[in-house]
Amino acid sequence: MTMMWTLLLLFLGTYSASGSFPRARNVTWKSTNFKTILSWEPKPLEDYSYTVEFSVLGGNKQRSPHCIRSPATLCDLSGALTALKACYTADVLSEPLLGAKSDLTEFPYTSSPQFCPYQETDIGRPNFKMEVSEDKKKTTLYVTDPLTAVFKDGRQLNIRDIFSDQLQYKLTYRRNKSTGKKVLNSKTNTIELTDLDQGESYCFNIQAYIPSRAVDKQLGELSHTQCSEDDNQHFFKVYSVSVIAAAIFLFLLLIGIIVAVTVVCCKRRKKALKGGKEGVPLQNV
Repeated sequence: MTMMWTLLLLFLGTYSASGSFPRARNVTWKSTNFKTILSWEPKPLEDYSYTVEFSVLGGNKQRSPHCIRSPATLCDLSGALTALKACYTADVLSEPLLGAKSDLTEFPYTSSPQFCPYQETDIGRPNFKMEVSEDKKKTTLYVTDPLTAVFKDGRQLNIRDIFSDQLQYKLTYRRNKSTGKKVLNSKTNTIELTDLDQGESYCFNIQAYIPSRAVDKQLGELSHTQCSEDDNQHFFKVYSVSVIAAAIFLFLLLIGIIVAVTVVCCKRRKKALKGGKEGVPLQNV
């Protein structure tokens, strides 16, 4: 009987101590261009904090100096996950505030899902410039590789530095005002198009494409749309109805002013000629 009470008291004491430090929940990874954030819930109360421990699968656990007994509910591990092709897990521990003491020897924690940066980080939208040749026969797109959160020898790496020949770009283009689309994959950052109708306007979108990844992670974020100029635009497409109406009104107003001035001038001239004749004396017969 005494043993049962002892076990019960020990259980209640452990529950009370761990209960004052709720476990983290909804532990998730969010990574774009290798900018990797671990986040969780809830916001801690005033009597406890969070500490993050992470490790390569099967490796020793490490702590980020910025995520030890912190009231924050996120931890930036971008600079810590240096082995980009490895896979990681992380534990979020609920611990006393910095400087506070506790009778617990082990603190409650929640483990994250597995995360593999090279295979899972999202790729942000690329920028590109468009150039149309003077004879309008060739359109060239120059793609700029998005920068990453990875630095090497003091230089910030872009996605081409990391993925090398695994990186391609997917081009989607269509004739302006049309819904029909064409797709082209390019292994380089320079994309030349020679099959476009001369003088027509085309719209372009580009996104990173890494075919070696899982299907749901192959494509990056879509770029902003850019459209070429239409050299054969109809007059009414170039100018809006309001602009055309205003031009017609001004033209008619100008014509009206010219006619009015001409009529006034003619009347004054006739009046002047008539007054001159009446003022001439009659000649003696």
